[in-house]
Amino acid sequence: MSLSTKAVAAVAATALTLGLCAAPARAAYEHPFRDPSLPLSQRVDDLLGRLTRAEKISWLHQYQPAVERLGIGLFKTGTEALHGVAWSTDIDDGGNVVTARGTVFPQAVGLASTWDPALIKKVGTAVGEEARGYHSENPRVWGLQLWAPVVNLLRDPRWGRNEEGYSEDPLLTGAISTAYGSGIQGDDPDHLRAAPVLKHFMANNNEIRRDTTSSSLRPRVLNEYEIPAFRTALEAGAATGVMTAYNLVNGRPATVTDLTSTVDAWSDRRLFNVSDAGGPNNLVGSQAYFATRAEAAAAVVKAGVSSFTVDNTDGAPTAAAVGEALARGLLTEADLDEAVRDILHIRFRLGEFDRDGGPYGRITKAVVDSPAHRALARRTAADAAVLLKNSSATLPISPGTKVAVVGPLADTLYTDWYSGSLPYRVTPLDGIRERAAGTVSAEGVDRIALKSGGRYLTAGTGAGADLRLSSTTAGATEQFDVFDWGQGVVTLRSVANGRYVSRANWSTLVNSQEQPTGWFVQEQFRLEAQADGTTLLRYAGYETAQDWFGPNVYVKAAADGTLSLTVAADATRFETETVRSGVDEAVAAAKKADVAVVVVGSMPFINGREDHDRTDLGLAEGQRELVEAVHAANPNTVVILENSYPTTIDALQRKVPAILWTTHAGAETGHALADLLYGDANPAGRLTQTWPRQGTPLPGILDYDIITTGATYLYSTADPLYAFGHGLSYTTFGYQGLKVVPKDGGHEVSVRVTNTGTRAGDEVVQLYTHQHASRVKQPVKQLRGFQRVHLAPGQARTVTFPLRTADLALWDVTRGRFAVETSTHDVLVGSSSERIRQRATVRVTGERIGARDLTRTTRAADFDDHSGAELVDETTVRGDAVGASAGEWISFEDVDSGSGVTGVRLGVAATAASSVEVRLGSPTGTLAGTVPVAATGGVYSWATAQAPVQGVRGRQDVYLVFKGGLRIRDVTFTH
Repeated sequence: MSLSTKAVAAVAATALTLGLCAAPARAAYEHPFRDPSLPLSQRVDDLLGRLTRAEKISWLHQYQPAVERLGIGLFKTGTEALHGVAWSTDIDDGGNVVTARGTVFPQAVGLASTWDPALIKKVGTAVGEEARGYHSENPRVWGLQLWAPVVNLLRDPRWGRNEEGYSEDPLLTGAISTAYGSGIQGDDPDHLRAAPVLKHFMANNNEIRRDTTSSSLRPRVLNEYEIPAFRTALEAGAATGVMTAYNLVNGRPATVTDLTSTVDAWSDRRLFNVSDAGGPNNLVGSQAYFATRAEAAAAVVKAGVSSFTVDNTDGAPTAAAVGEALARGLLTEADLDEAVRDILHIRFRLGEFDRDGGPYGRITKAVVDSPAHRALARRTAADAAVLLKNSSATLPISPGTKVAVVGPLADTLYTDWYSGSLPYRVTPLDGIRERAAGTVSAEGVDRIALKSGGRYLTAGTGAGADLRLSSTTAGATEQFDVFDWGQGVVTLRSVANGRYVSRANWSTLVNSQEQPTGWFVQEQFRLEAQADGTTLLRYAGYETAQDWFGPNVYVKAAADGTLSLTVAADATRFETETVRSGVDEAVAAAKKADVAVVVVGSMPFINGREDHDRTDLGLAEGQRELVEAVHAANPNTVVILENSYPTTIDALQRKVPAILWTTHAGAETGHALADLLYGDANPAGRLTQTWPRQGTPLPGILDYDIITTGATYLYSTADPLYAFGHGLSYTTFGYQGLKVVPKDGGHEVSVRVTNTGTRAGDEVVQLYTHQHASRVKQPVKQLRGFQRVHLAPGQARTVTFPLRTADLALWDVTRGRFAVETSTHDVLVGSSSERIRQRATVRVTGERIGARDLTRTTRAADFDDHSGAELVDETTVRGDAVGASAGEWISFEDVDSGSGVTGVRLGVAATAASSVEVRLGSPTGTLAGTVPVAATGGVYSWATAQAPVQGVRGRQDVYLVFKGGLRIRDVTFTH
């Protein structure tokens, strides 16, 4: 903080002490931009006019340097706050990001599982307050621009970052993100508690080659599915910008995808958009989209991105690139000023230039981990949990029942990449022990010792030390607990100090980590059984370990016992001694109890996370076997599944009587689970994703066309294990008297819901629709509204939903706009997408989408169907085209060619000669003509190719079949 800033703060403090309520005279302000009584635009203009060109350029970097001559301090973009304040991009003395130690709420997918926007707004408020609290202590480290929430749709359950998103449905995602963002920024009309930024714009739902893959979004998927997830919060004023994604969208890097005509237009306030970390450098690096950083920088700014998240704290490369872009005329001074205006609007709204910091400027560190926030975390964790199964009223557990709590997650809590540190921990075992005296427990994991040449692998004590072959007896320092995370990957926890074995110094092993963690998760291993009965210990730190280290991923012990990594043929062969069987220990505990609670699930740094998609949806094999053994020993078994995504647990669903799902839910997990298990809280969480059955085929993770592939509950016809919206309760609910009446440009839907059971509980009432007749493929059903309502036993309430006719619109590719078709719609109300309790039909009067007229130039991207074709970039700035290879096709349905056309003209770009067939009725139907395509000189070199056609008359479907690789921009039939 500069001297002048301190002086201003002192004056403000004195004024408050004296009780001076009136606004100070204008002359008291050093500069007009400091005067909060002036309009925001005037204050912004004043400060902008005082900045030099160099200062303005420097502010485009994520670390906006101080301007001491104006008393302005450093402003740092980006504090991670996905489900609590997590960490800052600032680096500590040890080279690590600075991590918060405050309230950690359930992971984002768990927040959405509450289906309770009012509650999530309270969570957002707590997060915004804690961000302010940290900022008050160290504004350099803890910036008030928060990079949250993530609103990428959970289209594919294998996505590594599934835990970060909310739902596979855009309406639910929009509602929860709006609530969270609203809470973060507060309700003051002029000031922000903190500034939420939506991540990651857009179509970011795969980690494999995430910076070079392109998400192909046909117009219907783009406008009906992807855009609403972002648009909702922005239109509601619940976000202050977006972060661009790493991936390409329709062939163009998201970092330079136009935000000015999309995102910026969806908000009535000025936005401050940022790039993802390293995104600008990818443009000239892995994506090779531009030749120079100056060209890339110009494109970034012109696209509407005002902050380069790149090069850590070093803003010099960004300043040099932007400066060169200005010198070369790639950017103008006006472009620069517009970007800085975006920044200033948010900095002013954060109260930075007000004497007292604005209405939120008095929040202190005392709010962090407050009793109120702890209570909110406990409630949220309970409300987010989903009761998947509860046969024979296994739950809730009666008081006085003897309980065994077993499983690898029974007595631990894990954080994830976007978690803060836990200030305290209440594990599932802790929570249940508070309720049930005499609780027995067992982790249910094998304890082993590894021996070679008469010596055991020995670990250090305390903070840990390098492992080595040393002792000739197997005491505590020679024993390791083996945690199975599936697909052969295990972690080894040293009995000597309770810490996990990790690879250190890129070679040796050390028992040093409190939990598996870090960008490169060094705590993963495989115990590979050999034909001679021995075991090889293989480092499996990440999926591409062999790509990084070649074949040197096996552990070798030298003659002196020190360890290194080598190839399999040279690896040490260990004898494995089982000191204790985890299954036997768990079974013994289960036999002593009336109820066995088995806590299984995932390790967030291992089972799918940023940069690593899942390749398997199953529960770890060893964990499944543990549950089955415990259930065989005690049929009264409850499974708590603690993870962040759909899991194929078909066998367990058939066998065990009760299954409760929770995300990794923070420090209060154990209390929340105990509240649920003992009935103090009644489960009411609902799934926000479809859980597929084992063996259900899934589309390729890079295929974003949910319409063609039949993905998500919207278009899938497969029988799920658990449907979208599924969740049970300890009570029952009846639905009566569904009414659909015209009102206010649509209909009002109402239904009476009654608690027909003996316990108070929440029901999540869900409204869906399905359109009967349509020009295009319609969703099987689509969520149109939901309400979580609390009802006492016997209590009834009429739940009402607005159903606007405009909300039933589809994206009409024939005209490039939304249209409501005249059709009958099913109106469906129930407790999940599959459990519909009341239904009605309503006739909606709209319009009939007419036949296509291809004699008018039609964008190729506006096709009706396709096979293999992808959307690609027409130019590096804007526009979509279609790219395809030999045998792939696009179709235009119900084309009315009247009395006939005689020719076809295509806008094409090709690097080699090729051709396109025009076929009628199907991709193998009547050949109407073949258009030869000459090489045009490149994918952005557009030319016209044409040919005669015959038999094209009346109304029929037209197919363009690619006979080689090329791009088509548009198609026109000619007479």
